[in-house]
Amino acid sequence: MGTTDRFEDLESWKVARELCQVIYTLTRKKKFNEDFSLRNQILSSSGSGMDNISEGFHRGGNKEFIQFLYVSNGSLGEMQSQLYRARDRNYITEDEFQTGYTLARDVIRLNFGMIRYLKNSSLRGGKYRTEE
Repeated sequence: MGTTDRFEDLESWKVARELCQVIYTLTRKKKFNEDFSLRNQILSSSGSGMDNISEGFHRGGNKEFIQFLYVSNGSLGEMQSQLYRARDRNYITEDEFQTGYTLARDVIRLNFGMIRYLKNSSLRGGKYRTEE
């Protein structure tokens, strides 16, 4: 895996962004949109999944990036649970549930791949670079 200078180039962030758009679209449906608590929770957790990838990337060190990737995964797991509630309340269809759930699972898998890479990398992050 090569290095990158932009969080926007990370595959996990790209898929998380797609997931956020899917969740936003689902929450615009009338019944879902009227359940303010669940709507706000699922929008927040999906956004947190995406945002923590970016925040960790910009922390400048592997350990911090890894920690934020774990936080991202936790938020996405929370969002998956919220999708169950939305489906159980008939706010979304089974297909819509599967789309959101699968995208979240994909981001979690990609985050774990990045965590494995960072744990085994000899590079420790930009804030640890020394002048040669």
